[in-house]
Amino acid sequence: MTAKKPFGLPSMKLVMLAAVAGVIAGAAAVYVKEAGYGNGIGETASADQCGSARDRATALTPFTKGQVAAMSVPPAPISLQGVSFKGADGQSLSMSNFAGKTVLLNVWATWCVPCREEMPALNALEKSVGSEKFEVVAVNIDTGDDEKTKAFRTEYAIDKLGYYRDNTMGVFNVLKKQGLAFGLPVTLLIDDKGCLLSAMNGPAAWDSEDAKNLVKAAAGI
Repeated sequence: MTAKKPFGLPSMKLVMLAAVAGVIAGAAAVYVKEAGYGNGIGETASADQCGSARDRATALTPFTKGQVAAMSVPPAPISLQGVSFKGADGQSLSMSNFAGKTVLLNVWATWCVPCREEMPALNALEKSVGSEKFEVVAVNIDTGDDEKTKAFRTEYAIDKLGYYRDNTMGVFNVLKKQGLAFGLPVTLLIDDKGCLLSAMNGPAAWDSEDAKNLVKAAAGI
């Protein structure tokens, strides 16, 4: 099958899609479910857990500009180690499995237009910057089986991102309860200890130099 190219919308139109399709569609299609799927996210982290995250997040402030200017620092340190989902073989995973690696966690769905727009950019970011120190972890939350998700990945040549799924929408709902998710897509930059550095709702040009510079600074690469 011939791979489709990204929609190629200008950044301002992408922002408009975030406001309209991401937030409204997310509210309509995702908020109808609540947590209770065994997915977990800790309370505000203690100083021992994420003591250095605040300083690291503050140091990244000069890099949250341009295409990633919407990335913002949480008001208090938050550990995301308990966030769980499934891997390519259906195995249970959590953010603790990525210890030692900086992660850009993206939650998306095939029915979310802004998500579809930014997935090729996330794939390009992983291709460019992915390493032992950094990974884009894009978790799909379509309900049902894997058919639609896999078809989308094939159609749009999403070949560099690992296959991560949560068809219970539990990932989104626990992030929502922490005040981190309001619609789709939602993207979180997480340090090598599983602590949140910054987050944003809505799409971004993740293949831009602004995005690359941000994740390189976060991962120290």
